[in-house]
Amino acid sequence: MRVFLINSYCKINISLRVIKKLKNGLHKINTFITFARIFDQIYLKEIKNTKDKISFYGKFKNKISKSNNTISRILDLLRKNNFIKKIYFEIKVKKNIPTKSGLGGGSMNAASLLTFLVKKYNLRIKQKDLFKLAAKVGSDVIVGLKFQNVFFNSGSNTIKRYKNKLNLFVLLVKPDVNCSTKLIYSKNRQFSKQYKNKDISKFGNFFEKDVNDLEKVAFKIYPKIKRLKDYLNIQKKCIFSRMTGSGSVCVAYFKDYKAARKAEINLKNKFPNYWCKLSKAM
Repeated sequence: MRVFLINSYCKINISLRVIKKLKNGLHKINTFITFARIFDQIYLKEIKNTKDKISFYGKFKNKISKSNNTISRILDLLRKNNFIKKIYFEIKVKKNIPTKSGLGGGSMNAASLLTFLVKKYNLRIKQKDLFKLAAKVGSDVIVGLKFQNVFFNSGSNTIKRYKNKLNLFVLLVKPDVNCSTKLIYSKNRQFSKQYKNKDISKFGNFFEKDVNDLEKVAFKIYPKIKRLKDYLNIQKKCIFSRMTGSGSVCVAYFKDYKAARKAEINLKNKFPNYWCKLSKAM
């Protein structure tokens, strides 16, 4: 059987505003998202079997359940809704994206697989139903159905895509702490106003003065993240730095590659045990 390779890119929250806490305990957020050229690799092939064979390997494979993960949940939902019948797969995922980092590795795996299966098997799923399937796996899976800059409103589960590029180099650094999304959100007390329509209408240059509302609580629980962000901010020609998602990765943004490369060297010397990658925003 032919083996297919799917690249599953990491997402970066350039900004993240927590609008309010909902009655169900979840939170309404507004966030602008880009993607970096750092990706997990999903190898897939059909097998003659009555169940899937799913495995993970690579540096960040630990603590991922083989029976209950975003890959298995997508497949279960497709079968439950009769979009896939009597087809089973062997899927191997090389985990290059750190877990508990705010880079959405698991969610982007689910989104990438779902997109591939819809195209490969010509699954007739209406867009609204596709979004509903994605939301059942994770609130941010919807943004990874297409690796294109996007604004996401979780309250209405709506997105706006942008063709224009950021044209920025991004330095991603993960300190030696793992953030719990559930914990960070449960302790968050910082809220912002929704973006105005004029902000949403274009992928603008206002990000430098924007926020990630989850930083305050993350910094309090994990001071290492704040020290990392402060160090990134003093790198030469760094436009700004910000934590992505609920952490713990912080991202520094540069227009100049040489400056970004120099910052990468500085970071690796200063924090030799931290995961650090230089990439370009998609």
